[in-house]
Amino acid sequence: MKYVAVILSGCGFQDGAEIRESVLTLLALDTEGVRYKIFAPNKDQHHVINHLNGEEVEGVTRNVLEESARIARGEIEDLVHLNVNDFDALIMPGGFGVAKNMCSFAFDGSGAYVDELVVGKIKDFKAASKPIGAICIAPALVALSVGDQNPTLTIGSDEGTAGELEKLGAKHQNCATSDCVVDEAHKIVTTPAYMDGGANLAEVFSGISKLVKNLIQLA
Repeated sequence: MKYVAVILSGCGFQDGAEIRESVLTLLALDTEGVRYKIFAPNKDQHHVINHLNGEEVEGVTRNVLEESARIARGEIEDLVHLNVNDFDALIMPGGFGVAKNMCSFAFDGSGAYVDELVVGKIKDFKAASKPIGAICIAPALVALSVGDQNPTLTIGSDEGTAGELEKLGAKHQNCATSDCVVDEAHKIVTTPAYMDGGANLAEVFSGISKLVKNLIQLA
């Protein structure tokens, strides 16, 4: 039975992990009979957003690991304990937490910094030739980490975001929400999910399910 590491970036699409993408990822893994373990960085979020009105909440801090534990129902570990040797593959759901808490892509595009612990784990999986799945905006994190190896990725069809990925060396391929892009040479699978804000849940689940199926085949 395959064993997959899942990295979350908080809880809530505007300042953490996209909840629907995260849950659908776990559902797709479970449907395929794949074991998984959830991790998150033990650090403060970049900021906190009121998801009702979209405004920043001043003077409030939240911890990425503690917030991610909401989605994981408490079954989660500090990312520092993720050992690539224990797993067959890595998956990262999206949400702005990826682009705010684990890197600064939301603010700096291709000039973004990446959290050293996060980039280290991604590079560990890549160096071990173990598949990496990235959902929604998470392919930007992959591009920031290993873009110099010229992987083929997708974030859907947004030209501006795609252009920033290509500045990092990645090759962008347009993709429908219900599908995924498989780079067999680099063992990287990506799907747009809610990069299309108008996508419906069934389309998002279709894309994530295909990503999981292909990831397992590569493992």
